[in-house]
Amino acid sequence: MNIIRKDWTEIKTNDSWAIFKIMSEFVEGYERMSRIGPCISIFGSARTQEDNKYYQLGVEIAEKLAQSGYGIITGGGPGIMEAANKGAQKGKGKSVGLNIDLPFEQNHNPYIDQEHNLEFDYFFVRKVIFVKYAQGFVILPGGMGTLDELFEALTLIQTNKINHRPVVLVGKEYWSGLIDWIKKVMLEKEANISPEDMDLFSLVDTADEAVKYINDFYKSNHLTPNF
Repeated sequence: MNIIRKDWTEIKTNDSWAIFKIMSEFVEGYERMSRIGPCISIFGSARTQEDNKYYQLGVEIAEKLAQSGYGIITGGGPGIMEAANKGAQKGKGKSVGLNIDLPFEQNHNPYIDQEHNLEFDYFFVRKVIFVKYAQGFVILPGGMGTLDELFEALTLIQTNKINHRPVVLVGKEYWSGLIDWIKKVMLEKEANISPEDMDLFSLVDTADEAVKYINDFYKSNHLTPNF
């Protein structure tokens, strides 16, 4: 008996049925998010504690963005995500959480609006929702997931797969090493990106700088769907 072929056939069959679950997540996400209006997606570490300066900065940025009329989208978990949802509610804005089912974390934080709390099984569906309904991206210090979300947004903007959106990295101390490497190695040494790609994002230190960058962008650009 060809055991490998038998197992592979079963896997392919399961993959076919998974398509319906994937479709249902897209449909629910699109229908619920389309009613919310312009939002900013805020990314950052789930491990950041409440007494951390970046947690406090996340609250302040989200609050001021909410006061400017934006809803706030986060991954729905603890850390920076919690901070941003807390700031959204403080600023009387819409507070959205895109939760992911993980085996060792995460429970949704208590600052998400009940009607804007979405649950996902698939990371890639969740990432589409993060991007499709965001008018901009604020990236606070984080780990692998935060880097994934950052470069996903930059790649889609760079390749014109979505409309140009403001991308703000918050925390010069945290991000400067990465930005220096991108400039010196990716751009200057290897020529793997173009000089204008360095203009796809802004590096700031304060909440006022982050909010001003986004608000200034929309003084000359329209709020439009991403795709």
